[in-house]
Amino acid sequence: MKKLFPNRILFSFTISIVCFFSTMFADSAEDSLLGSARVVFQTNYGDIEFGFYPSVAPQTVEHIYKLVRLGCYNTNHFFRVDKGFVAQVADVSNGRTAPMNEEQRTEADKTIKGEFSDVKHVRGILSMGRYSDPNSAQSSFSMLLGDAPHLDHEYAIFGKVTKGDETLKKLEELPTRREGIFVMPTERITILSTYYYDTEMENCQQDKTVLKRRLAASAVEIERQVFLTTSYVGQSLMRCSGLLMLMSIAISTT
Repeated sequence: MKKLFPNRILFSFTISIVCFFSTMFADSAEDSLLGSARVVFQTNYGDIEFGFYPSVAPQTVEHIYKLVRLGCYNTNHFFRVDKGFVAQVADVSNGRTAPMNEEQRTEADKTIKGEFSDVKHVRGILSMGRYSDPNSAQSSFSMLLGDAPHLDHEYAIFGKVTKGDETLKKLEELPTRREGIFVMPTERITILSTYYYDTEMENCQQDKTVLKRRLAASAVEIERQVFLTTSYVGQSLMRCSGLLMLMSIAISTT
């Protein structure tokens, strides 16, 4: 038995290493799918930021992103929080406290074709809600709070949470009640407001800022060099003038 003990440690260590690298490569693969658009849900428990997988579910991404741009998720809420499983956003048609205008209503009532893929349902993934009809998704979607392989190829994945996992953990700790198959929070988790931005534009603005700073620094340096050069030339001229004066005095005295 003593001879086997080091082997067990080695085996456990090997398994840990394999799991670590598998997770790392899986995260890298998911990140490579992300587009540049980002959306932030500002809730009464903190912010949640997510990005989209336009190459995985283009129609779904276009629909959800348009709903966000129209402000449809403002005053909506998370109607379902099942710890270790999902936090689900309500359909905007019925979940908002604010009334909807005609343009918002038209987009919210659209149904989207089920864009099922090989992307796995793991924590942080965004997955569309739907009825029994695979093409009945509208505006409700879930943020995965754990791995759910039984949802793979059954529900359309369209993005991933990029920031705000600490907010999701807060939601998981809230008191809940069960209604049928749903585990629901006992208090309203409101999406107070939403906004969106583009990471490429953000990077562009940062690059512009850095460039402006460098140009300003270069201008200062050029000005300093000009000043030094001017000072050096002035000093040289003064020396030359002094030397000429001495020469002229010497000539006049001889």
